[in-house]
Amino acid sequence: MDHLDRLEAQSIFILREAYIKLGKLGMLWSIGKDSTVLLWLAKKAFYGHCPFPFIHVDTTYKIPEMIAYRDRVAKEMNLDLIVHTNKAAIEEGMGPDKGRLVCCKALKTEGLQQVVHVYGFEGLIVGVRRDEEGSRSKERVFSERNKNDEWDYTNQPPELWDQFKTDFPKGNHIRVHPLLHWNEIDIWEYIKRENMPIIDLYFAKNGKRYRSLGCAPCTAQVESSATNLDEIIEELKNTTVSERAGRAQDQEDSYAMQKLRKDGYM
Repeated sequence: MDHLDRLEAQSIFILREAYIKLGKLGMLWSIGKDSTVLLWLAKKAFYGHCPFPFIHVDTTYKIPEMIAYRDRVAKEMNLDLIVHTNKAAIEEGMGPDKGRLVCCKALKTEGLQQVVHVYGFEGLIVGVRRDEEGSRSKERVFSERNKNDEWDYTNQPPELWDQFKTDFPKGNHIRVHPLLHWNEIDIWEYIKRENMPIIDLYFAKNGKRYRSLGCAPCTAQVESSATNLDEIIEELKNTTVSERAGRAQDQEDSYAMQKLRKDGYM
């Protein structure tokens, strides 16, 4: 068993633990590389049939190619896909011009909270990794959110030897993070090994590419000549540029993600 086999086996174990121990589950699909790997792992974990819906919180500001990719893959893989938008916020004129943290809170955090309560989800499976961003390194594999969707990152149970706390007060919901132990290179090496379909925004055109995908007004490309999987992997082994260097909300406030996640952000 090699490194990728071990990562895959642990993630599949976590997915099955969540399915057995928790109530109604949904899986967030942002259309990016991490959540697409998570989709692939879920298919493996449950022998080609995912026993829960996939959720895309659509801000209406996504890069157009992302939406086209979402709809195509959902149809090809026969996904039970929930697309939700915080329509009230959009109708009131919410957008990046109101401030990126304000916009993220309204369209992503509050949009996700609406999904949880409208559909009655007791657990959400999310494709975050510890190495991607500082606040995510504080997460647990099974991470509790209270009745108000808040995350208390200062008070979390230990998770030693894959012993996960899965009993939580009724009314709280759990975020499950099967990719927490992966890193960015692991993701790309796994995509290569599995010959996975991946959105081509990650491949360089005219000397630039996306390393992280989000809303069009708030996501910039980075300088890159990597036009295929091998070149991306080699580039990542030598780069000093952070994965989220193109994400504007991170530049607006160095604690942006922690503030958003504390209030229920994905």
